[in-house]
Amino acid sequence: MTVVEPFGLSARDQAFEADVQAGLAAVESGLLDATKSSVPFITEAAQHLVRAGGKRFRPLLAMLAAQFGDRDAPGVVPAAVVVELTHLATLYHDDVMDEADVRRGVPSANARWGNSVAVLTGDFVFSRASRILADLGPEAVRIQAEAFERLVTGQILETAGPGEGVDPVEHYLEVLRGKTGSLVAVACRFGAMMAGADESAVDILTQYGERLGVAFQLADDVLDIASDSHESGKTPGTDLREGIPTLPVLHLRAQAAADGKPDDLELVELLDGDLSDDARHAEALRRLRAHPALEQARRDTVRYAEEARATLTPLPEGYAKSALRELCDAVVHRAG
Repeated sequence: MTVVEPFGLSARDQAFEADVQAGLAAVESGLLDATKSSVPFITEAAQHLVRAGGKRFRPLLAMLAAQFGDRDAPGVVPAAVVVELTHLATLYHDDVMDEADVRRGVPSANARWGNSVAVLTGDFVFSRASRILADLGPEAVRIQAEAFERLVTGQILETAGPGEGVDPVEHYLEVLRGKTGSLVAVACRFGAMMAGADESAVDILTQYGERLGVAFQLADDVLDIASDSHESGKTPGTDLREGIPTLPVLHLRAQAAADGKPDDLELVELLDGDLSDDARHAEALRRLRAHPALEQARRDTVRYAEEARATLTPLPEGYAKSALRELCDAVVHRAG
């Protein structure tokens, strides 16, 4: 048995593994080419997160989805590069919004060069993604534009918060479907579409991608609380410190409102306080790690991953389908 990185997927066919690895290597080369500038400083800033590594989750999905058509079709790798560049660009902006100090185990761009450079670098990366996208045709441009609209709408909805009478948990899941699920869905869609897969396979893989994307983000929510920086590549409790209402916190608030248990109410009060204080932040993390709300968030992660897996049922059996199933397991494993 061999292994397909970056998620340690088992592969029982050397040709399949070699093909996926070759695709990912081509994407990596494409990312570096796309982020080069005639201005050395722009190249350094634009390649900062590329060279920091990362899971390359979206390119992997594009490579696997392409297996349902002509995996060597010329648009597959550029489309995967576009999706990963879009993702990287959002990270530059996210770190500014979150005032994050660490990303992928290295200082964030905003911590290293300041917010203005980080925002402009994200814009530069977006522009390079758009340049590549233009060569993939008007349908690809339309799909990417719609996904990007959903992504930004999800981010705005997260910032605005739920409206009156809207369940905060349902609101948050809608945020994730836009902010994360939309771009993961496009990775699958582009991979299959550029490979010339039939329309039904493209639709199935798109639905799979959105559900898996939500599960992936929910796993991140759990990791933000449950992991240390070595595991996640980020400072633990970053979302917590910034007051971002991730799923474990939303479940805690719902339980506290429903049951009124003193310990829960006390923890909610702690979370509503000043978590810029390291001692208070550490105490909030410690108590959340022991709270049933964290386990409830893990169960939600499993549910979305299982929905993604079930979506794959009509696809023909093969190494690619097995790998996509295993990705569901890998996402759940990240959440513990």
